[in-house]
Amino acid sequence: MNIDIIEDDEKRIKIRFISFIIPEFARAFKMNKQTAYRYLKNNGGIDFLFEHWWALHTDNPLYAVRDLYDVCSQNEGLK
Repeated sequence: MNIDIIEDDEKRIKIRFISFIIPEFARAFKMNKQTAYRYLKNNGGIDFLFEHWWALHTDNPLYAVRDLYDVCSQNEGLK
């Protein structure tokens, strides 16, 4: 199998997951998507998401949202 195809598939999965989980986070905490993105960006959630997306995407989305909340609250996000 061509390594480029594998890398492209991984990028597609990553983009789909991140595009899915930010609106899920927004819905869970009654924010619009822009506010959720800024909150995640300012409190370490986006960095966590990019670093751990592979593990997060294999679990229930509720757990991923909870993990993002936990990371942000540890970094001075609203509790």
